[in-house]
Amino acid sequence: MEAYDPTADLPSVPSFEVTSANFDDGGPLAPSQYATGAVPGGRDASPQLAWTGWPEATRSFAVTMVDPDAPIPGVFWHWAAVNIPVRETSLTENASRSGMPKGTLQLLNELGETGYTGAAPPVGHGKHRYFVMVHAVDIPFLDVAEDARPGVLSMALRSHALARGVIIGTAERPAP
Repeated sequence: MEAYDPTADLPSVPSFEVTSANFDDGGPLAPSQYATGAVPGGRDASPQLAWTGWPEATRSFAVTMVDPDAPIPGVFWHWAAVNIPVRETSLTENASRSGMPKGTLQLLNELGETGYTGAAPPVGHGKHRYFVMVHAVDIPFLDVAEDARPGVLSMALRSHALARGVIIGTAERPAP
């Protein structure tokens, strides 16, 4: 069975570069602090992110993180943040908990909590991929309710995303 690529279902837009000081594209989300608190050593710390090369018409950014390998239909939403000011070109490690840029709205994750929830694939389920996407948006503020689920943001981005940068981290919890 071919691995599901959640970007394949999104509108085709140009790409730009997203990097992280905490993990390489395709590499593990390590150390474990980027895991959920249910994992030993996990503290739900969002990874550092930086981006370059977005279109000049960009007016704001949105960040999303999904696990397409979760044993559920669709994807498991770990993070969704919108209305990040265009002057911001990075997020610090643990920004979700320690302070997102002024004006940013963090939506509910799959656990029903606001902000980032870390990686925690089921024990013995194999390696999971975590797609961290930065979306260049054509307007300064997307009209998304504070209590909206990430799918609402995803639908709004369908008509307002100018470009998208993607970096993929991995995590696995082997069976004992």
